[in-house]
Amino acid sequence: MGYLNNRIRLALFASGSGSNAERICEYFLKHPQVEVVLIYSNKNNAGVFNRLKSYGIPYAHLENKESAKGKNLLALMNQNQIDFIALAGYLRLIPKELVEAYPNRIVNIHPALLPQYGGKGMYGHHVHKAVYDAGETYSGLTIHFVNEKFDEGNHICQVKTEIKGLKTADEIAAKVLRLEHQYYAAILEQVALSTIF
Repeated sequence: MGYLNNRIRLALFASGSGSNAERICEYFLKHPQVEVVLIYSNKNNAGVFNRLKSYGIPYAHLENKESAKGKNLLALMNQNQIDFIALAGYLRLIPKELVEAYPNRIVNIHPALLPQYGGKGMYGHHVHKAVYDAGETYSGLTIHFVNEKFDEGNHICQVKTEIKGLKTADEIAAKVLRLEHQYYAAILEQVALSTIF
């Protein structure tokens, strides 16, 4: 494992355009103890690959059918000597084999205040539309450990923001995304260092 050399080898999992993944890469670019060494996606044409091309970080892809077999995903992590995993807009359920191999070393960010507006199918615009349709006056983000169910792992932190007066789900999405970019990488750093060292 990389952390034996005082370097934590971090893999980023993303299914979409990868704006959070890019912020994380920026944050850890010259970090003395944490290095992003793999970008993984379940989509071979995911926007994250193109977005992060300039960073020169290796990337990998497995079809959904293959990644659902946890041993395949675990083998990929082992091949790359991954110590810690961060989900950044990754839309697949993490298989049991990976959860068990990385206890408290897989972290996700969800664009709402869990346990509300979480679970299967609740991602991206679906979340913000549900929050808007419910007439909520607050939303925010939840950073949590990953278990074998969508959005049910133990919470690490939540950040709450007022959305009263915002006129569309897109406005809520934009405000929450700014918070995600502000907090996620720093929280990942704290959790990775405290978990592994």
